Amino acid sequence: MKIKMGLMGILAALLFASAASADTLRVIVVQTTDAPAYVKALQEGAALLKAKGSQGKIRAWVATFAGPETGTVVVSVEFPNMESVTKDMAMMRADADLKAWLQSLGKIRKIVSDSLYEELK
Repeated sequence: MKIKMGLMGILAALLFASAASADTLRVIVVQTTDAPAYVKALQEGAALLKAKGSQGKIRAWVATFAGPETGTVVVSVEFPNMESVTKDMAMMRADADLKAWLQSLGKIRKIVSDSLYEELK
């Protein structure tokens, strides 16, 4: 229950802070023992995705005022619409470079939750 409440607070902050320019937001909560290496890997992946035409914007966050969830790492990926999400997902399944990048991420993090949100208008 505490984890869910902490994650809801993080999610609310993400939605308020970053979704203003996006219609669709993917939120991935992860566990990692090496946040700097994880952020570096995300930056490398973001460059790779951009070079391949992705419209997603990746950002990493750490919970600072979250009770027992302080230190939790959350990744947000902002998309202009749901169509761009489906294009990225298809690209990640088909592209060898992106598959290798995702495999490398799997070595330094564990996904706790992965959710997709659409902006209310």
